[in-house]
Amino acid sequence: MSGSASAGVLDAVASRTVVLASADAGLRERLRRVLLGLRWQVREAVGGAEAMAFLEDRRAEALLVDSWLPDLEVGEFAGQMRLLYPGMELLRVDGVMEAGGARSPRRNELLHALREAQDAPVGSLSGMNDTAVWAAAPTVIPAGGVPSATWGKTESRVGRTALRESVLERADGAGVAMSTALPEMVGMSSRMLELGRMIRLVAPRSTTVLIEGETGTGKEVVARAVHRLSSRSAKAFAVLNCAAIPETLLEAELFGHTRGAFTGAVQSRTGRIEAAHGGTLFLDEIGEMPLALQAKMLRFLESGELQRVGDNETVRVDVRVIAATHQPLEQRAEERAFRLDLYHRLAVFPVEVPALRMRVDDIPLLAEHFLEQMGKETPRKQLAGETMPLLRQYGWPGNVRELMHVLERGAILCGEQPEIGVSHIRFGRVTQG
Repeated sequence: MSGSASAGVLDAVASRTVVLASADAGLRERLRRVLLGLRWQVREAVGGAEAMAFLEDRRAEALLVDSWLPDLEVGEFAGQMRLLYPGMELLRVDGVMEAGGARSPRRNELLHALREAQDAPVGSLSGMNDTAVWAAAPTVIPAGGVPSATWGKTESRVGRTALRESVLERADGAGVAMSTALPEMVGMSSRMLELGRMIRLVAPRSTTVLIEGETGTGKEVVARAVHRLSSRSAKAFAVLNCAAIPETLLEAELFGHTRGAFTGAVQSRTGRIEAAHGGTLFLDEIGEMPLALQAKMLRFLESGELQRVGDNETVRVDVRVIAATHQPLEQRAEERAFRLDLYHRLAVFPVEVPALRMRVDDIPLLAEHFLEQMGKETPRKQLAGETMPLLRQYGWPGNVRELMHVLERGAILCGEQPEIGVSHIRFGRVTQG
């Protein structure tokens, strides 16, 4: 969706549509009630990434953003929104208009809604239960995973300000810039912020990237983030899982083939590399690539030319390659199970995605994110107070993917109950692949 429309000009679908971006569920609820009464269509987002997804899907007349977001630095987020959607009103929840933005013809209604929401009485953090509070600011939760007993008695604005200051202080003390957080990745731990910084550094270049990490950590998410932040973002992002395609077909899938090149090749076909021309090729589970094909892949990386199966001609292709693996490729190279020269060619810029057990402070935010996503199709579930310590103590061999599945399973097991309790949590075996 283009953001190039001139300021003040809104198409019909955007009129009276507002996106609310805040981790404070209570604030969103109060704003939603007031705005619905004023005949606005309201879309609620827990953070900046979800708000961006809403706006890409459908234009909005206005965006109301909290003064703190769990996944993005607000100033950077606001700047991006002004550039992408110059015709959209952008307001902070305190009523401050972002400089350089458009003015909605119904701005007075938005300001009225903000005043009503701020003046509404609250008994805790804007109506947020312990689980929502943890999700809003995971980095300030004690190591034991038990929230302070005074949180539920704290007035909304004071409590939220303290949480934000604690998050900023901790991040600053670790020497990590808050602005390195990326919308694709949920988490504000120092490891995730460092990962975001590494991605921002390498994305603008055409350098080959090797993403290393255990199964289920989100390596493809990292690859997509690199592609989105690169100059190739408008071009294709082609994905090939080297472990999911039989060895006999993998070469043709990668390089393409001509008609009659082998049994079953009834017509010529473009390979994944060529299909990604101008863009990015993501090779997942590169460690599963057969040795014979590794030699051809190395040749392509060095020359930029490929030869379709059954063809004598070479084709020059401009593709950035990002590879991922859960295997120790350097060790496999020493065992002669992976070509050492290919490893060095791929690992020009290695990036490690941390296992979930190494960033347990991100579990509350991840849980809130997954529950929010599931709530789009089924009634929204919350975590019971005693459930979060259980999630934090588990080892998560399947990492983020396993957490998502455990929560989905728990949402099913709790039936019509609004909360997922300890009895609904089932830790199943995870097959590593």
